[in-house]
Amino acid sequence: MKPIIYDYTLEELRQWMLDNKQPTFRADQLFDWLYVKRVTSFEDMSNLPKMMREQLDDQFRFVALEEITRFESKDGTVKLLFGLHDQHAIETVVMRHNYGTSICVTTQVGCRIGCTFCASTLGGLKRNLTAGEIVAQVVTAQRMLDATNERISSIVIMGSGEPFENYDATLNFLKIMIHERGLNIGQRHITVSTSGIVPGMYKFADENTQINLALSIHAPNDELRSKLMPVNRRYPFDEVMDACRYYIAKTGRRISFEYALIGGVNDQPEHAEELAEVLTELLCHVNLIPVNHVPERKYVRTSRNEIFEFQRILEEKGVNVTIRREQGHDIAAACGQLRAKHMEKTTR
Repeated sequence: MKPIIYDYTLEELRQWMLDNKQPTFRADQLFDWLYVKRVTSFEDMSNLPKMMREQLDDQFRFVALEEITRFESKDGTVKLLFGLHDQHAIETVVMRHNYGTSICVTTQVGCRIGCTFCASTLGGLKRNLTAGEIVAQVVTAQRMLDATNERISSIVIMGSGEPFENYDATLNFLKIMIHERGLNIGQRHITVSTSGIVPGMYKFADENTQINLALSIHAPNDELRSKLMPVNRRYPFDEVMDACRYYIAKTGRRISFEYALIGGVNDQPEHAEELAEVLTELLCHVNLIPVNHVPERKYVRTSRNEIFEFQRILEEKGVNVTIRREQGHDIAAACGQLRAKHMEKTTR
C-alpha cells in the first residue's frame, strides 16, 4: 500500500521535494496543512500547485484511521477505538485535566510483553504501527477537540504495546509531535513509558531530548517482577535498574516509576519497604496505580487504606510518590479493554 503522509518528518518531506525537483518551502507548506490547519485531503491544500497535489495524492495515503466507536466518561475522558486498513483495531484515550488535555497513544497492535494484569496482551502482538499511524491518533483527536477550542497539551505513550520494541517509528512520531512548525508539543510535556527494554532505554538516554521516561516497574525485586512481567526474564531487574541509573546520569532528568498495586500480590508493607530501599538516592518519582479489573484476569484491586499505607511508607523513606487519579473508569479506559471487547465481538 501507499505510505501514509503522516509517516514523514518535515526533514523527510523536504528531501521528497528535492527528489521531485520542487523547492523545499513546499514541504513547510505541506506540514502546515497537515498539523496546523489539519485538513483531511491533499485537494484542500490550496497554496500547493495542482500538479503537486495530484502527485501527493498518487503517492501517499492520507487517512490512516477509521473511528469504530467512541465512549465519553462522566469525567470528560474520551476513549476512541480506531480501525486500521488491515482490519486490526487500536485504542486512543483523551483525558481532560485541570492543567490541560492529554492524550494516551498506542504504538503496537496488541502487545507481546505479557504483563499478567494487563488487557493489552490478550491475543498477543499482531504488528507494529507506523509512525504515521501513531501520529494520526493525535491529529484525529485534535480535530475532535478543535470543535470546542481545546488543545492537546501533553502526550503519554502508555497505550497498548511497547514503544521501545517499535523504536524507530516511535522516535519519528516524537520528532513530528515536537516540531515547532507542527503541533509543537513541548518535549517536557511528553512521556514515553517502557516495560524495561534495556537496549532501548540506553538508546533513548543517548537521544539528548527533554522527553520524559517512565518505567513500568510493578514489583520491588526480580522474582516477583518476573511473575507479573515475563519480560523481566529477558531483561532482569538489576539490569533494568542499571539502565535507569544510566538514564538519570546521562540526562540529569527524573525518571518515573509506574507501580500497579494488585491486591495481596505486590501491595503489602514489606513490598513498599523493599521498593523504597531500591529507589534510595535515585532521582525519581513513583506513580501508584490501583490496578484496573480485567475480566480475563483474576487480580483484585488494593483497598483504599492499603494504598494510602503504601504511599505513607514510601514518603517516610524519602521517596517522591503520588497516587494516580483514575479517569475513564466507567468506560473501560484501561489499556486494551475496549479492543479486547471488539476482538471478542468480531470473532463471534
